[in-house]
Amino acid sequence: MVSDAQKRASKKWVEANKERKAYIVKRSTCRSFLKKLATIEDLNEMEEIIKERKKNK
Repeated sequence: MVSDAQKRASKKWVEANKERKAYIVKRSTCRSFLKKLATIEDLNEMEEIIKERKKNK
């Protein structure tokens, strides 16, 4: 079980780091989709998106 102090600290961090928290959640969602649900067509499309992103970075 998590202590009240830890809950408060976690809540304080999330409130102070909203953009970072959103980034972490989106990254996790993407990884989960790719590992568990993506079809071959999805993976091929993602590969192309990644290639373009790297080229333009």
